[in-house]
Amino acid sequence: MREQPVLVFDGDCGFCTTSVRFAERRIGVRARVTPWQFADLAALGTTRERAEREVLWVERGRVYGGAQAVARLLVAAGPPWSLPGLALRVPPFRWAAQGLYRLVAMNRHRLPGGTPACALPAGRR
Repeated sequence: MREQPVLVFDGDCGFCTTSVRFAERRIGVRARVTPWQFADLAALGTTRERAEREVLWVERGRVYGGAQAVARLLVAAGPPWSLPGLALRVPPFRWAAQGLYRLVAMNRHRLPGGTPACALPAGRR
């Protein structure tokens, strides 16, 4: 039996939590979903610093972050989501997606569902 992928997100961030819940309802996340605050990050092959910075998709011992984590989530969801997910994995779409992801991540406290706490480093929340 193949091990289920894991989607790791910031459970203290309202925008992140809202986004993950939306993906679960509308896209159909085919992964175990867990806030990084409750995940065994070392066992997943990643660090707290990385999990604080970006959403993570862990599959078959590999860790994908940011826009590539979103791309993997979409591919795993199957049609019709797999097509945009595959597109996000190749240049120039990959580059654009990563830039957009960084912009959203840096401003998540200003977005719907975001709170001022989203702007703080995890150690200060």
